[in-house]
Amino acid sequence: MKTISPALQAHLDGELTTLADIVKITRADGIVKAFTTHDANIEVDGIIYKADGAFSSAAMKSGTDGGGESVLAVEGILDSAEIGEDDIKAGLYDGARVEFAVVNWADPSQGKIVMRRGWLGEVTLAGGKYIAELRGMRDLLQRRIGGAYTPECRYDLGGAGCGVDIESLKVSGSVTGTIDNSAFVDYMRGETDGYFNYGKIVWTSGANAGAAMEIKRWDALNQTFYLWLPMSKAIAVGNSYEALPGCDKRFSTCKGKYSNGVNFGGFPHLPGVDRILQYP
Repeated sequence: MKTISPALQAHLDGELTTLADIVKITRADGIVKAFTTHDANIEVDGIIYKADGAFSSAAMKSGTDGGGESVLAVEGILDSAEIGEDDIKAGLYDGARVEFAVVNWADPSQGKIVMRRGWLGEVTLAGGKYIAELRGMRDLLQRRIGGAYTPECRYDLGGAGCGVDIESLKVSGSVTGTIDNSAFVDYMRGETDGYFNYGKIVWTSGANAGAAMEIKRWDALNQTFYLWLPMSKAIAVGNSYEALPGCDKRFSTCKGKYSNGVNFGGFPHLPGVDRILQYP
């Protein structure tokens, strides 16, 4: 059930309406981007919804996926000042909260009618535009719930069930040499080889500030980080970062590296398929 203010309801009941669509995108880092289909900026609840043409009422497209479920896609124009291609590639909009609403542009103080809430799913880029899937509560109901019996741990390092205080293992540093956008050197690091494998880098300064990337390999001999994917912007000497170690989810790593064998979430002695199919 939608809640509508008496003033806005009276406006809707009238013969002539002055309505405009608005959309608010809240990124994981708390930054808010807001747009409207009106030809002038609108302020609602202290937020300025910009009329820059990056969003239109035709941008919300409904379709169906392979299973017959409805899918809502949002289409907009890439703009370096608001929503840039580099920010999307850096993952700054992954999981961002989205709210679509309708307001009376002639009197925004009447409040808004929230039409839909959700979060951004897969984002594709083409021809200077972005198309993002909007996921809602129904998507949560489609997720499979249940445990799996595997030799590897089912927990994420530092997550619920793991028991490792990941924040206490966070280290900071700065780039002392660059190779390319997916590899850089920090001669001040002294961790053992492979310590940061499967971990994560979060940039705290430079062109990639705020962006994060998974670590593919830590080469202790050459004191070099290798990332799984290249950063969207150039890595420069002096850029600062925070790094978290990773885990390959094996029992030997859990026990030896983190002294956390008691909380291991896998079944290391589970017979494999070859063992099960072995002839007596």
